[in-house]
Amino acid sequence: MDPIKVAILGVGNCASSLVQGVTYYGSNNAPTGLIHETIGGYGPTDIQFVLGIDVDERKVGLDIADAIFAAPNCTAVFAPNIEPTGGKVIMGRVLDGVAGHMESVAADRSFRVSRQTEADKATIIAALKDSGADVLVNYLPVGSIEAVHFYMECALEAGVGVVNCMPVFIASDPEWEARFVAKGLPIVGDDIKAQLGATIVHRALANLFAQRGVPVQHTYQLNTGGNTDFLNMADRARLSSKKESKTEAVQALLAERLADENIHVGPSDYIPWLNDNKLCFLRMEGTLFGDVPMNIEVRLSVEDSPNSAAVSLDAIRCCKLGLDRGMAGALVGPSAFYCKHPAQQFTDDVAARLTDEFIAGDLALAAE
Repeated sequence: MDPIKVAILGVGNCASSLVQGVTYYGSNNAPTGLIHETIGGYGPTDIQFVLGIDVDERKVGLDIADAIFAAPNCTAVFAPNIEPTGGKVIMGRVLDGVAGHMESVAADRSFRVSRQTEADKATIIAALKDSGADVLVNYLPVGSIEAVHFYMECALEAGVGVVNCMPVFIASDPEWEARFVAKGLPIVGDDIKAQLGATIVHRALANLFAQRGVPVQHTYQLNTGGNTDFLNMADRARLSSKKESKTEAVQALLAERLADENIHVGPSDYIPWLNDNKLCFLRMEGTLFGDVPMNIEVRLSVEDSPNSAAVSLDAIRCCKLGLDRGMAGALVGPSAFYCKHPAQQFTDDVAARLTDEFIAGDLALAAE
């Protein structure tokens, strides 16, 4: 099979883990840690990284294999010897993709916007076409609304599928989704769920409470971390879509929606020395038989970016499978299983079944 040619938008920690993963699973005979080993015949090593787009001067101009280890990236290095990909990182457009405070923090965490001339739309479209990219993976920072819209326009014009890993709503926005349908292009989105992260654990507990007849009275999910994602989200003005995405992912699994004052889900604080480690503190309060109160508390510690990359790896292959089959618009099952804010929410067991049916080729069931 021909490789899946992937362009990466935002060569940060998540991109680093994804690129490392392709090398790691190419040399590892026991592929543990994958959600699906193959999807439509595509294994992890069938992905080829052909283009990177970034605005940091320490990454622009480098091969993707080198750019993923450049500052301010700080995720775990589990595959240090990455062969050159041949895909270069080109200068993109800044727009609202860099929060103002990101250029004035400690040097090893700050963004350094390249002095190179910013690319216009025609340049980005030409680069996507020339690279032969099948799929564009969007890893832009939270709050980059103008930038995401700019690059989605480019993807539509270049004729590439999209995996939208962040919470600017495209696949779940009817107008944007209709544009992908009109262009005959698939999209998986919006906002990647981690492999075993705060959202999926919170959803599992919410579903468990509902199945066992335990009404939820209050719940919170507090997240802290030290990577540039958490530093970016220190600007609370950039958080509205992220909070909506994470909150709705939990509300969708509750037996009854909670009033806004009884649910809090979202980033809590930036702690530099945590680096790419994410700590989640989760609490749910409910009432048992006889309205007797109970509560559960969970502390979850994960390396944030590999947790995301496992899901992106699957979503990319599903997007390519959609391209191979001539499908267009939001892929229902994969979007629901892999993302926090799909157009259609399902319980995770139903979303998993729909995704497996999609992979198996049962298009009628997968589209229900």
